[in-house]
Amino acid sequence: MTDRDLRDRIKEVAVKQFNANGYHGTTIRNIAKDVNCSLPMIYYYYNNKKELFDEIIKKDFFSLIKKQASQLKNENIIDFYTKFIYNLNALSDYDKLVYRLGIKVYMSFDGDEELMSLMDEWEKNILPRHREILKPYTKNMNNEKAIVRTLVHLLETLIVNIVVKNRYLTEDEIREEISIVLQGCITKEDG
Repeated sequence: MTDRDLRDRIKEVAVKQFNANGYHGTTIRNIAKDVNCSLPMIYYYYNNKKELFDEIIKKDFFSLIKKQASQLKNENIIDFYTKFIYNLNALSDYDKLVYRLGIKVYMSFDGDEELMSLMDEWEKNILPRHREILKPYTKNMNNEKAIVRTLVHLLETLIVNIVVKNRYLTEDEIREEISIVLQGCITKEDG
């Protein structure tokens, strides 16, 4: 096994352990046992459990979200959000577990104070980000704030259904839900 393969295997096992047992219930000893390597080998790559957990959230989780968003084109706003959510169905098992772990930290169910603070900062930007995306479609609407907030809550619910509850949602189901919230929003071409 190469260095890269072993490091990936450690993270793969750690993500499963963190999801099953939580941050505080997971030990480096159990990770090493499931990887079938020695404790010193884990400590060769990670100084401690916090460093391993931080890498999974700070690097893998946020990279996953950025990658998903970068694959979307903002041609039709309903298609944009539908594809974002629908593509979650196709995440690899590892990516789903990383996403699930990120959600647990985001909801303050897991992690440490530093990561929860990081997620709080990230959360502060969620509404402004979506408001910016929707601005061309809601510019002449009095209820822009309500639309953005409702959409964000719907997206969070859909994400939880796919990633946390492991439910498959069809593209039509997702489109229908998003269309209800974005009903009345003009298209860029119309504006």
